[in-house]
Amino acid sequence: MRKKLRVAAYAICVRDGQVLLARSPALYSDGFEWVLPGGGMEHGEDPGDTVRREVKEETGYRIEPVRLLGVDSIRRVRARRFRPGVDHHGVRLVYEGRITGGELRYETGGSTDMAAWHPLDDVTGLIRVPLIDIALTLWRNSLTTPEDEH
Repeated sequence: MRKKLRVAAYAICVRDGQVLLARSPALYSDGFEWVLPGGGMEHGEDPGDTVRREVKEETGYRIEPVRLLGVDSIRRVRARRFRPGVDHHGVRLVYEGRITGGELRYETGGSTDMAAWHPLDDVTGLIRVPLIDIALTLWRNSLTTPEDEH
């Protein structure tokens, strides 16, 4: 079985009660699903540069990674009928991103076909990857400091 490690950086960009998402072909079914803008690191690339590059490619926006909200790790072992299986380990860095420029546009020839702002209250009704919920939890938890709880 082939082992594959992928390190990726993603941004959760929230403004005016909306979150920026990109749409991608669904990985395990027909149709599309919403994803966080971001993607795989290139060899030797700084994670902050990765998230800047990926968000610009997928949405048209320039961002500044404000802070690292967390690291998520996922492992999937996929057996294949006529080819060697894959033991995939994904390490996903989730940043809070602040839009600093650019204009919303769709990626052409890439892994996504559109980008859009979605009201935070509507996200649960979207067909989406689980990383969106993980990132929103990290973001919401970052808004609450120990001083806020007293």
